[in-house]
Amino acid sequence: MTIFRPPAGLIRTLLVVVLASLTGALKAQPFHLPTANRTLFEADGGGERFFVPTVGKTWITGTFGCVRSDGHQLHEGLDIRCLQRDKRGEPTDPVLATAAGTVAYVNRKAALSNFGNYIVLRHEIDGLEIYSTYAHLREIGADLKSGFAVKAGQPIGIMGRTANTREGISKERAHVHFELNLFLNDHFPAWYKKNFPGQRNDHGAWNGQNLLGLDPRAILLEQQRLGLKFSLAQFIQNQTELCRIVVRATDFPWLKRYSALVRANPLAQKDGVAGYEIALNFNGIPKELIPRTAAEIKGKTKFQLLSVNEAEAKKNPCRRLVTQRGSHWELAPHGIKALDLLTY
Repeated sequence: MTIFRPPAGLIRTLLVVVLASLTGALKAQPFHLPTANRTLFEADGGGERFFVPTVGKTWITGTFGCVRSDGHQLHEGLDIRCLQRDKRGEPTDPVLATAAGTVAYVNRKAALSNFGNYIVLRHEIDGLEIYSTYAHLREIGADLKSGFAVKAGQPIGIMGRTANTREGISKERAHVHFELNLFLNDHFPAWYKKNFPGQRNDHGAWNGQNLLGLDPRAILLEQQRLGLKFSLAQFIQNQTELCRIVVRATDFPWLKRYSALVRANPLAQKDGVAGYEIALNFNGIPKELIPRTAAEIKGKTKFQLLSVNEAEAKKNPCRRLVTQRGSHWELAPHGIKALDLLTY
């Protein structure tokens, strides 16, 4: 029998083609759905087959954004419906890592959070740190701990309905609460202690106030639409602007962690940086930062509001970062506190 042995050069070429194809596929879809429920990608977007609503409301309340309490309460993730249950009616769906990364934080004490049992993973996409959160889990993988590496699609837990809220989560509403977040400030524990003296902070830097959510549905659908052209940095930069402010601060963690969102200013490079002009989306995410010189900053206050997108402020009011007094807009207490944490 004659055994065909392809030339070494052909083998190398085939390997390059296969690896390039795999690399392209990974780049095209950096994020994956965290469960087997894929109805989000169907023509109608899944609706109630994908999203779990709050009691007595429509499935819209299970989506991201100002979707609760008539638009005045923020829901910072997606509540994804289960597909399978055991004999007792409890969910049994595996929960999967949305992307490759490492474990950042694990909470196995359900009574310590309205998220119940939850896990946070750290990912690096397009040079940006992004964190995925999976909440209300029935179980978390026993071997998962801080620093542990995970692969995209790896099971990390079992869907459940754990929480420490008074009303709890019924079997009918069992779901995984899924978030994609940017990390605000490494100094959060010190900031929290200063601003909330005497109050407990059971989760340190992984307190929910220190994580700013992006819309996972929008990200998943956009990367499906754009394929290889999808860019997380561009997605963030293309967020609708709520307001533009100037901060008199020149050294805070966001600048290094999300340097891809910082625009160059030749004048500041020449004359020195005295502060930053920052564009925020409705959730307080600094989507664009521009270094400014002392001569470019007119006001003397630490935080100065430059402009407000009134249509966006009225469409998405739930974070209450700005407020209108007559025809005049100003930073609201929540906005000042958000900027104080950003620059702490």
